[in-house]
Amino acid sequence: MKIEDEIKSTVPLNLSKKVMLNLIFAHNVVKDKFNEIRFPYDLSGEQYNVLRILRGQKGKPVNMSEIQERMIAKSSNTTRLIDKLLLKDLVTRNVCPENRRKIEIIITQKGLNILNELDPKVIENEEFFSKNLNKQELEQLNSLLEKYRNQ
Repeated sequence: MKIEDEIKSTVPLNLSKKVMLNLIFAHNVVKDKFNEIRFPYDLSGEQYNVLRILRGQKGKPVNMSEIQERMIAKSSNTTRLIDKLLLKDLVTRNVCPENRRKIEIIITQKGLNILNELDPKVIENEEFFSKNLNKQELEQLNSLLEKYRNQ
């Protein structure tokens, strides 16, 4: 369905506006579906992102600034996110033995277990949204989106 039909626009939209509206609309559709997947685990998208970053460390501690650098949503309040994950016993926070001003974060086994449960659901979700595009179209879309956002 065209974006004009989705939003029931009664005025003509220029191409730049259509692209922007399509991106926003697509983002919301994808986000809503992803929210459904995470809802039973009481995780926000940002908390999920932090857990994935920590899992990628393979047991090595990471500090708050490194987590912030790798976040998809750069405006996220990493300290608040870590505090919420601590309350859920999904991460641990320790003072670095070599530098007492540095705080190190590690994912717990409980956090890893949740990610392991979520992984197949997330993959299924990604495949659901990709099913109408072939490999070449997906590569082209990815390339165009990277070009679009790298202004």
